[in-house]
Formats: sequence, C-alpha cells, structure tokens
Amino acid sequence: MITRFLMSAAALCLTAGVAAADYKLTILHTNDFHARFEPINKYDSGCKPEDNTEGKCFGGTARLATAIADARARAGNSILVDGGDQFQGTLFYTCYKGKLAAEMMNNLGYDAMTVGNHEFDDGPEVLRGFMDAVDFPVLMSNADVSGEDLLAGVLQKSTVIEVGGEKLGFIGLTPQDTDELASPGPNITFTDPSQAVQGEVDRLTAEGVNKIIVLSHSSYGVDQVVAANTTGVDVIVGGHSNTYLSNTSDRAAGPYPTMVNGVAIVQAYAYGKFLGELNVTFDDAGNVTSATGEPLIMDASVSEDPALVARIAEAAKPLDEIRNRVVAEAAEAIGGDRAACRSQECSMGSLIADAMLDRVRDQGIDVAIQNGGGIRASIDAGPVTMGEVLTVLPFQNTLSTFQVTGAVLLEALENGVSQIEDGAGRFPQVAGMTYAFDASQPAGSRISDVMIGGAALDPAKTYGVVSNNYVRNGGDGYKMFRSAENAYDFGPDLADVTAEFLAAQGPFTPYTDGRITVK
Repeated sequence: MITRFLMSAAALCLTAGVAAADYKLTILHTNDFHARFEPINKYDSGCKPEDNTEGKCFGGTARLATAIADARARAGNSILVDGGDQFQGTLFYTCYKGKLAAEMMNNLGYDAMTVGNHEFDDGPEVLRGFMDAVDFPVLMSNADVSGEDLLAGVLQKSTVIEVGGEKLGFIGLTPQDTDELASPGPNITFTDPSQAVQGEVDRLTAEGVNKIIVLSHSSYGVDQVVAANTTGVDVIVGGHSNTYLSNTSDRAAGPYPTMVNGVAIVQAYAYGKFLGELNVTFDDAGNVTSATGEPLIMDASVSEDPALVARIAEAAKPLDEIRNRVVAEAAEAIGGDRAACRSQECSMGSLIADAMLDRVRDQGIDVAIQNGGGIRASIDAGPVTMGEVLTVLPFQNTLSTFQVTGAVLLEALENGVSQIEDGAGRFPQVAGMTYAFDASQPAGSRISDVMIGGAALDPAKTYGVVSNNYVRNGGDGYKMFRSAENAYDFGPDLADVTAEFLAAQGPFTPYTDGRITVK
C-alpha cells in the first residue's frame, strides 16, 4: 500500500502544472495520391529504377510505409487519414481499379478517408468494391446517396473513432461539382459543403463528441470558406487542389497549418511526395490550443520498406499486358515527328488536341492547346497498342480545363511560337481554333488571323480552354495560364483520352486540315 501511495504521489508531482485533461494527437495525412505506388521523379511522373537507386526520386508506398512507422513511433496518440483521390493516374489504376489502393491503404493502416471526385471515375460500382475491401470508413457528407443502391446505407457522412480514450469525429467532403468532374451516375445529388459539415458537426456534438476533423476533397479555397462558415470544426485535412502548405518553403501556397476561424487547415501537395504531420493539442472542452507541424518530404533520405517494394514489383508485372493491349486501328501512320510537331501542324498534334476538346466540349470548352514537346513519337499504320499511345504521351499528364480572355489566349499563342527557331517544345498544337504565324517577325508579334468558332478572336471575351496540367501550370513558358479562372488540373489521363478517342473512330485516318498556317 505504501509503495502504491508513493507511486501515485510521484505521478501527481510529475503532472503538476500541466492540464491533466489536455489531449495530444498527431494527424498523419496524405491526399491526391493518384495510384503513385511506385516512386515518382521531380516532375511527379514515373521514376526509372536506376534514378531511384541514385536517390533522385520521391514518394512511393514503400517510402510512405517507413515514414508513417517512424512518425507513429514519435507520437503518442496518432491517426492516419486521406483527403481523397487515391484513384486514377497510372497504369496501376487502369489495371487494378481500386483493389491495389485498398490493399496498400490497409497495409499502411489508414483510419479514415474521404471520397475524392476521381473515386467516381468508374461509377459507384468501383467505389463500392473499394469500400468493401478497406478496413476503415470512407466518408462523404455533402451528397444524398439514398437513391443509389450501391452506396445507400454504406457510404456514411461521418463516423466516430476512439483514440487514446477520446472520441474523434470525422466528416467527409467531396467537390460539389463531382457530377461534372467524374461519373457518379444520375442517382447522387451533391450539396453545399458548409451546410453539410455544420449538419454533421451539430449531430456529433449532440452525441458528446467535441473533437471534430473534416476530411475534405474540396480544395484549399473551399476549405477556408468552410472553416469561416461553420462552428465546431477543429481541423480540416484537405485535398483536390494539390496544395503545398509549409512554414519553411517559399513555394508554399500558405502556412502549415493555415488557421481560419480557429480551424487548422492542412494539405500535403499530392502523389505521396509528402506525408503531412500535424500535432494538435485539445483542451478538456475540445478546443484546439496548439496546432503545429510540417509536411515531411519523401525523398531518398526515407528508406523503402523491402516487403512493399517486392509486392509493388509483383503488381507491376501485369502492366505489360496493358502496354501490349490493342486499343485502336490506324489506317495510316500518325506522324509525331519531333521537328514537325514543334514547328507546324502535325497529324499527331491535331489528333491529340481534337481528342482533348472532344472529351470536354460539353463543359463549355471552346479550344484545346497541346504543347508539341509533349508529343514524343509517331504511331505506325495497323493495330495501335496502349504501349504505343503511352510512348507518344508518357508523362501521365492530366486534362486541365480553365477560362481566360482572348487577350491571354493571344499571349499564349505568341509564347508558343516564340522559340520556334530553337525547336522548343512550347509550339501550340490546337483544336477548335485556327491561327497563322510569321517566324520572320520578332517574338511576341508573330501571331495573326486567330479564329475561334468561325469568328475572329475577341481580346475581351472569355473562352474555355483545355490543355494538359503541365501547360496550365506554366510549363513551356505558359505562365499566363497560372492565374486562369475556374482551373481544374486533375481530369483524366491524356493518354487514356487519346486512346479512347482513337478507338471511337474505327480505322483512324490521320489528317492535317490547315488549322495552323505558316506565313
């Protein structure tokens, strides 16, 4: 009895001056992983094994596994959550749909995730299969799924998990325009995120839950609006906008965490390049008294888990079958010659641009622009394999849609022909428009005769544009697109779009039709 008393007294001394009710939680988080199970290069594309050996690569599930284990060892109470868009982006998704993502997430020990728009790319059926395979709840609050039999009663708006003796409430969010971004089907209605979150907060609070975390695949901007418009939310773990937040990098979009209305907002870029680590302290009433942390970069300093390296290599073997799969037929060779596609209209450029525009024309998009440098090969006449398409378009670029004025479009076209003498990759292959250029004129004043939809380009008019995410984010000198309105950079893979367009044509006869005139 004396020993027990002394031990209790010692414990009281050690905790003197510290609020016994304080609760500390480490939130580990990812978002927008997009099936990047293998390491990526600095451009977020596939990394060659020899480059990975030389320490030039980032991310990959095997690296994340090590970092997560290390972070858990440092922490007391911890959770691992995801901000959505595990689906789509590499051949792993094309081959396995959500099955490999479920296996890897179970292996890493996720506690919860929200539905991203790409989780609906193959309809509710694939999402339901993924949900049945994972060991954790998948959430989405701002949608009515009662009319969708595959999800009704299964896809919950929120959940409660107990960690370290405390109840944590989790609420899921997905983009309100998911019906325009993916294929959820006609039976799901998406609703306002702020109202949906507040409704779940009120319900959870009534049940005695005072620590509430929103898993939001809605973008950094929307997360700030939700934080400002609601009460009772403590943390928002974000996604969708692939936002890098940091307290140390001048490339960050904001601080980590970004505090709005007392809510700590975090996001960790994308593709598994970072693991978010937010350390939160709650008082007895569930208020956040401290929120600190920084995304951890998954570079060569983080070792790869050997068992996962082997498992992912095994999963990669069947991808060769996809690369050899015949997806279309070419009646004649489709020209993707480097010199041609960087200086004039080429048949591969017209094909790709037409495929892009065809995919999103019903979204109010007027024109397509594809940088010639993104076209890496030609395709021979005869059967067209997915491997051939991927050789032409190897960069895992996604479709980007946005709006700019005619004046900005003209600036973009001038940029595209500004280095034609050097064979620069910025040369613009287009669809939905025609233009002429004169390379003998000074750079910046070479473009003329721009026509869109049968009318001359109007500098003051706003046009809808589709390009690839590399160009939209300023690649090849297209910096004028960085400030575009209503930009969405995470559409389907450009190679998939091109393959599907080719397949729909029957035996495809390549063409050039005078959309670009050289003066």
